[in-house]
Parts: sequence; C-alpha cells; structure tokens
Amino acid sequence: MIGADIMAASRRSDYDITNTVRVSSPAEVRRAVEQLLVGAWPQIDLRIVARAFADFDTMSSGRMPGYAGLDTVYHDRQHMLDVTLAMARLLTAYERQAPAHMQLTAERALLGIVLALFHDVGYLRRPGDDDHRNGAEFTRNHVSRGADFLRRYLPQIGLADGADIGAELIHFTGYERPLNQIVTHDPRDTKLGHLLGTADMIAQLADRCYLEKCRDRLYPEFVLGGVALTGTGGAPQVRYASGLDLLRQTPGFVAHTRTTRLDGEFGAAYRYLEVLFDGHNPYIEAIDRNMQYLEQVLRSESWRLLRRQPPLHAAEPDTLTRVRGLMLGYFKKAWLRD
Repeated sequence: MIGADIMAASRRSDYDITNTVRVSSPAEVRRAVEQLLVGAWPQIDLRIVARAFADFDTMSSGRMPGYAGLDTVYHDRQHMLDVTLAMARLLTAYERQAPAHMQLTAERALLGIVLALFHDVGYLRRPGDDDHRNGAEFTRNHVSRGADFLRRYLPQIGLADGADIGAELIHFTGYERPLNQIVTHDPRDTKLGHLLGTADMIAQLADRCYLEKCRDRLYPEFVLGGVALTGTGGAPQVRYASGLDLLRQTPGFVAHTRTTRLDGEFGAAYRYLEVLFDGHNPYIEAIDRNMQYLEQVLRSESWRLLRRQPPLHAAEPDTLTRVRGLMLGYFKKAWLRD
C-alpha cells in the first residue's frame, strides 16, 4: 500500500482519494462504480447505472433539453462524481460487514448510486430562466429541488419503488430539513441515507484542493445564494466577509460537522471504508491533512501557501469568470440597498 505522505504529494487535482480514478470523467467513475457494485452484488443490473451516468453527462453539460447545464463552480461535475465514487465504496464496504437483516440489497445500492450522482441536481437552471442567472442562487432550496427531480426521474429509469424514499433521503446531504425530520420506515433506508450524507461530506472535505475551492469557489456560491450576506432591508448582515474569512471559519465548521453529522447522526459510517483499505481510511486522513495545513496557513496568515489552481468542470469554460462578475454585481446591489 502506498504511504499516505507519498500519496498526498503525488495526488492529482482531479483524481480521487487513491489517485487512481479521474473523478472529472463520468466514464472512469462509472467503470469504478460498476466494479465495486458487481463485487458486492454479482447479479446486479447495471443498465440502470449506465442510464443514470449517461443522463448525468448530458444534463450537466447542457446537452439535455430542459436543462441549462451546470454553472456552479464549487458544486461542479467533479464534486458530484467524487461523491458517487465515495458512495459506491461505502455501499460495498457496508454490505461486507452488515448483519443479514440489515443488508441493503442490490436495489437499494442502485438507488444509492443514483442519489449520489444527482444529489446536487437542484442547482441546475432551466433554459430561459431570467429570474436566476446562476445555479448558486438555488443554494437555500437546491435539495428540495433535487427531491422534486428524483420523484420524476427515478420511475423513468426503473426505480419507481424508490421514488418517494429517494426524495426523502436526498435531504441527508443538505440543511433544509433537520435530520431527525427525514421520514423513513425501514432502518435500511435510514442507513442508506447515512451513507449518502457521509459520502457527500467526506468526498468534498478530502478533496486535494478543498481549501482553494472554499476560498475561490464556495464563497462566490455563498454570495449568489444569499448565504454570505443575509437580511432584508437595511444594511446586510455579513456572515462571510470574503473567501479568506470563510477559510477562517472553516476549522469550526469541519469540527462541528464531524461531531454532529459524521460521528453523530451518521454513526461514524465512514469507518466502514476501513475494510477496503487495510484498516486505513484515506478520506479521513486527507481531511486531517487539509485541516492541519489550514491551521498552518491561518497561524502564518500567509495566504500564498494556498496556490493550487484546480480545473473547473462546468458546462462552459468561462463559468468562473462569469460567476465572479455576478458576485461583484451582487455586492453593489446589496450595499446600495443600505
């Protein structure tokens, strides 16, 4: 097994935690996911996986009628594919260890993959939507929009029985609904939701460029989504003053997330992965490295230490430039209202 320090140094920005799967490529992620699924459920019907990946590719790239293409710069195609690969690993690792009465079945595994692949579909705009100039404007309700999509989409690909529960489980990836208000009637569905929420969190926190993406991409999304500046009427309330301010608050956010979500509500589901990695957990190890490096940056106030420039995988190549322009326009309007 490659040492953690060597892996961290050689890992490429658009590759997964093991530096073996290019998570900007739907085809590569699909192959890795299928291999994992067949290993756990040899008779699984992979046609649903093939259809879901094909639809994801055409939809997020703007080639599917009715969808404008993905234009969010933090929640881009790579993020969604990275989460899907993490979900496949969690599903198969969990199934190896679960008692018989709690095993998920191939049908739940397929549902879990589709939920992971489309967990951020609520950021997609409709063509001709003059009220929303960027998908980040749906930040506060993108999970509910994704749930509406899943109710329509899952029956189309042969998962009609999972439509209602899928629309519930997607809420494990967001903050629109308290986790204890997500309704399930089977403990295996609850477990599936915990795996989904875990995959979403560990994939992004373990991203090689997580710190740069928070500063340069998540912050603009928070601005356009009304999260960085809040309040109606009068001077806006500043929650995050800049991308650097967001980074200063990131250690607290990550610590809270690990305590309340990963180790709390989700029951340390990330630990299932250790069976796949000889007792190690490369996701958690990468998260720890990210946080240790961030603490070093914060102590020194040397922001030049954050020098990675990860590729952006959105529908249009100039998306980041346009988002920055929209952010500046948002600032002007916000302060003119004062």
